[in-house]
Amino acid sequence: MAKVKPHRSAPSIDMTPMVDLAFLLVTFFMLTAKFRPDEPVQIVTPASHSQFKLPESGVLVLTIANDGRVFYDMDGKDARYRVITAMAEKYNVQLSEQEKTVFVLSPSVAVPMSQMKSFLAQGVKAQKGIKQPGIPSDTANNELKDWIIQSRIANPTLRVAIKGDNEAKYPKVNSVMKTLQDLNVTIFNLITNAEADAEKPVAKEN
Repeated sequence: MAKVKPHRSAPSIDMTPMVDLAFLLVTFFMLTAKFRPDEPVQIVTPASHSQFKLPESGVLVLTIANDGRVFYDMDGKDARYRVITAMAEKYNVQLSEQEKTVFVLSPSVAVPMSQMKSFLAQGVKAQKGIKQPGIPSDTANNELKDWIIQSRIANPTLRVAIKGDNEAKYPKVNSVMKTLQDLNVTIFNLITNAEADAEKPVAKEN
């Protein structure tokens, strides 16, 4: 008697769970990704061979534009709130809670404390079209020193970095570094671009 061969069907794999997993991963990365805020000034940093990269958090960045303006930026919403609250008290500037929130959400800030209230009243979006005069860092009026002091009080483990434009004048860069030295901040980083890859900023420790 001839044997009856069973009908064999080609195996199939249900890809539905894999598709669901892919969409879950995409959604997760979209919700957790941190977008880099727009910088109020374009900076062309000098090149170097350093490959040390700054940490993702706990960094105070002092940006020096090619025209000498100094910008302040520090991560951490709670720390930024404490800094602007302390600076407002020191300079007797009355800021509302909404204005403090605007500061917390703002990118780099470069206005004297005397103009801070009117600047924050514009909102985060309107700040892009405002040319900020820079934080005073001269010998006669050095508000930058107070910004650094309050930032280190808000975050004692803060790492300080200087991001200077390639065309920034040496006296201005030197004045910022001298301010750090006066505060016994002898270890800080200089943000540069690696010569092999100019799109990836690196930091050189000083």
